[in-house]
Amino acid sequence: MRAIYLTGFMGSGKTTIGKLLSKASGLPVFDTDVLVEEKEGKSIKDIFLQEGEAYFRERESEILRALNGENRIVTTGGGIILAKENREWIRKNGYWVYLHCDPEEIEHRLVNDTSRPLLAGEKRANLRSIFEERLPLYREAPIQVDTTNKSTQEVVEEILNALQIESASKIL
Repeated sequence: MRAIYLTGFMGSGKTTIGKLLSKASGLPVFDTDVLVEEKEGKSIKDIFLQEGEAYFRERESEILRALNGENRIVTTGGGIILAKENREWIRKNGYWVYLHCDPEEIEHRLVNDTSRPLLAGEKRANLRSIFEERLPLYREAPIQVDTTNKSTQEVVEEILNALQIESASKIL
């Protein structure tokens, strides 16, 4: 089976859904953010502060390409889709799933989260503007699942159903 790439805005459930999808499918899951932190030996917040966002995005793209292969789930950072090359690479090398979540729900989920560097300062304004900027890029994903007000089990089942349909159409 081709790799499954979960994309979406921060707080959309990529990490949680990736772990549950791994349990349901038996496929290993890899998180690009965790792998960048391990490789750099520091948190993403510290990478942003010390090296800048551009440096982080380069490391993130390197990790994405290093995870090339089949029979795996890759959960990505929310901004991985900013680079056109990353979107093309994901599309070419696996099943691209966008986990959508309404901004109001994201705000609720992230209300106490201080670990995300792009939410520094006025969180609500930053969140909305970043979300609106990225939405058209996320919407390029062939498989889109709304996580708003759904249980994690519902989301996993929806992804599995979409992949079966997607897989069947690829074979024909």
